[in-house]
Amino acid sequence: MKVVAREKRILVVNDDGLHGEGLAPLREALAPLGKVTAIVPERERSAASHCLTLHKPLRLKPHGPGLYAINGTPADCARIGVLHLMRSGVDLVVSGINRGHNMGSDVIYSGTVAAASEAAMLGVPAVAVSQGLKGGKGDYRAAAAFAVRVAQRLLKGPKRPVLLNVNVPALPPESVKGWKTVRLGERLYDQNVAVRRDPRGDHYFWMAGRWVRGRDLPGTDISAVRAGYISVTPLALDPTDVAALPKVAAWRF
Repeated sequence: MKVVAREKRILVVNDDGLHGEGLAPLREALAPLGKVTAIVPERERSAASHCLTLHKPLRLKPHGPGLYAINGTPADCARIGVLHLMRSGVDLVVSGINRGHNMGSDVIYSGTVAAASEAAMLGVPAVAVSQGLKGGKGDYRAAAAFAVRVAQRLLKGPKRPVLLNVNVPALPPESVKGWKTVRLGERLYDQNVAVRRDPRGDHYFWMAGRWVRGRDLPGTDISAVRAGYISVTPLALDPTDVAALPKVAAWRF
């Protein structure tokens, strides 16, 4: 009896929401690889990090074939997608395409990376894909094409859950030099909290933090992207500083 291979199932999530610029290009690019289902926040949830919604009900609404939105966070999207909507099996989660890079310390705050991390925690291979901007605009062709290449590789079946962070330079596809496997760099912001006063005289705050520069260290995502390469960074779910364990163990509290 001939065994027919099951169609691959891919879950797409993001943090830019239902109207994120990178959503449609990613869904279209991945479509030939299998059944693609997208679950995204109903509004932009950039910098939501790994927040889960625990104190209100989440509502899932269809927005056309294979596209859903929820009133939650990017991590909620991954969790509901893997555990409910596609509970019969998910082969891969692709988060993105994010509008703007997620390099260096950005991964701590990024909802795009967090959604991929949530999938990996649930045992599903995942990749977060982010596109650089030029003049506030993104050309998502190179990011979509590279996402397909990564997806094809991960769908072959890694031995354990894989979590990758991909950043694509703000260049047209023909100008991208290739890709490099690199570690996270150091991305620096002018840390600031903007204080304002409302018409009643009460203070309110805007979280500011304009990107200033990134340290151009060899072998980092920042260095690779600046040089015109796509950066690929494997991420670990365990943040333990293993090298510091013996030192801390010797302390006397």
